[in-house]
Amino acid sequence: MATPIDIREEAGVRTLHFGSEWIQGAMRIARPWSLELEYTREMMAALLLRDAPRKVLLIGLGAASLTKYLYRHYPLAHLTVVEIEPAVVAAARQFFKLPEDPKRLHLMIGDGAEYVLNSSKKFDLILVDGFDEKARAGALETLPFYQACRYRLSDNGVMAVNLLTHGRSFKRTSAHLVEAFEDRALLFPSCESGNAIAFAAAGHPIELPFDDLKESALLLKEQTGLNLLPTLARLAQAKSCLNDTLVL
Repeated sequence: MATPIDIREEAGVRTLHFGSEWIQGAMRIARPWSLELEYTREMMAALLLRDAPRKVLLIGLGAASLTKYLYRHYPLAHLTVVEIEPAVVAAARQFFKLPEDPKRLHLMIGDGAEYVLNSSKKFDLILVDGFDEKARAGALETLPFYQACRYRLSDNGVMAVNLLTHGRSFKRTSAHLVEAFEDRALLFPSCESGNAIAFAAAGHPIELPFDDLKESALLLKEQTGLNLLPTLARLAQAKSCLNDTLVL
């Protein structure tokens, strides 16, 4: 049965729903290229951990917020997006200004977990944000999927995953991520919406003083308008950040 798509607008913000109150994506109509939801901004903190990505994999399209941000501000990046529900792709094009550019944006209708498990490509950045109408991630929260993601990352690769703290599987999912990346995973405190972002890395180690991260965040804000300083303050609370240094 196809997922029921519901588009709503309130106070200048257009939201995507799968037949429920659960928001699957949002766009401020006056600023269609900006990241409206806090958790999407927090996922972009992955950009502070490595050099600018050239090959990006996004699993789950939603309202295309992450896709549009990267498309606009990282013109050298090639984006591969895997979305399981065709109606979501149609809605993103019709209501959320998803660009059509087959040279830079490769959009696939399919199962994100199967794509990663069967792919041989390497990516500098993998973003995982896929849920059904009941806020379930299915195979996207399993150990084999996370292990496959690790093998799909380049030597400078990093992954960001959107997790839901109120789900019964949250602790198990977090443990799978840590195991798959052999402890090279960082989960930092959830934002008000109940979303918790996890980062995981493969290849070369990451060891960044917070002063350097702040400098990178200020530059990103100047270049793209995205303010990650609040995210850095919350990252500093994570256990992987000792002696004012982020280690991953």
